[in-house]
Amino acid sequence: MQLKTILNHVQKFKSFVYTKVRWAGSREVPALEVEVAARANGRALCSGCGTARPGYDRLAARRFEFVPLWGIQVFLVYAPRRVACPDCGVRVEHLPWASGKSHLTQAYAWFLARWARRLSWKEVAEVFRTSWDSVFRAVAMAVNWGRAHQELSGIQAIGIDEIAWQKGHNYLTLVYQIDSQCKRLLWVGEKRRVKTLLRFFRWFGNERSEALSYICSDMWKPYLKVIAKKAGQAVHVLDRFHIMAHFGKALDEVRAGEVKELKANGYEPILTKTRWLLLKRPENLTDKQDSTLAELLQYNLKSVRAYLLKEQFQLFWSYVSPYWAGRFLDQWCTQAMRSKIEPIKKVAKMLRRHRPLLLNWFRAKGQLSSGVVEGFNTKAKLTSRKSFGFRTFHGAEVALYHALGALPEPEFTHKFC
Repeated sequence: MQLKTILNHVQKFKSFVYTKVRWAGSREVPALEVEVAARANGRALCSGCGTARPGYDRLAARRFEFVPLWGIQVFLVYAPRRVACPDCGVRVEHLPWASGKSHLTQAYAWFLARWARRLSWKEVAEVFRTSWDSVFRAVAMAVNWGRAHQELSGIQAIGIDEIAWQKGHNYLTLVYQIDSQCKRLLWVGEKRRVKTLLRFFRWFGNERSEALSYICSDMWKPYLKVIAKKAGQAVHVLDRFHIMAHFGKALDEVRAGEVKELKANGYEPILTKTRWLLLKRPENLTDKQDSTLAELLQYNLKSVRAYLLKEQFQLFWSYVSPYWAGRFLDQWCTQAMRSKIEPIKKVAKMLRRHRPLLLNWFRAKGQLSSGVVEGFNTKAKLTSRKSFGFRTFHGAEVALYHALGALPEPEFTHKFC
């Protein structure tokens, strides 16, 4: 079977035929060139309006990268015609295998984009003997097509969070769809300001925003303000992970301060190397850590009392009724305020301020899993790490949509991978 026959089976173009195939590479860098010619009775299509127009002249032959065959680079060679279009002027004809001035065929671009989900962009470029820029353009093409054709109807639950980006206090705001039937990244915004989240709701549209039933976020004030304004009808749930993270920070602050105090007063440093004993859940401790913690709990230390208050608060999540959960929250906050442990008192004040949103967690129980957001954030950080960070927001945006957006792809006669 000839190469032209294979190409006609997997990548046939109307009004064009494959003519000659020749060896164009070397032993070190093997390559094949396949000449493409327009059919004698075929008319060129204007790249502006897509209408068949009379010819004007022909440009020099161009090479378009195609999917490699047996590790051999394959190029389609064609001299594009120019057409005289009364509406668009003189234009280069529309080429069904390439887009604009790109030297990549669409089949090869989608081939690279699919591999870029499995490997880093640099590895894809090395394996298929192309450039990093070509891989990036292929991924950007796939993202642009997918974003233009993605289905946004029926979204009822979204999660909003941020991840650190680049050095310093730079963040990306990420919005996920977290419905049970579909979980994906919906939108990426630079920074974590009020204007950032407002841009998401403008993109999402008023009709879809009003149809939201549940929203999950942390306690970042700009997020709370915008959500109340743009989707006030939705049940706004505070993320359990972030709430317990505040407990961890408070407990760590208490322990560090008490370690310094014990050393200054000449007492035995019993809290040294106990950080993870106090931060871990009891069921996650090893046998050795469990016995060490049991000995530590015999002392009347601020760190021990803070730890017991933290573990006591875990009972809050076991309630079913918002009413009884609220009763427990009020009693716990009163007890925490009487503890005279300042970091724990700050947490109690924060919980009191957000009491209605905390109780929404029980109203949405069984309908919403906030852990999905943290899972997506982990994948987002991994995507950034695989690419060793991004110099521009556009690069980060493209990579995140490509990895987490679950974007659709067009129908093909043949998928090469």
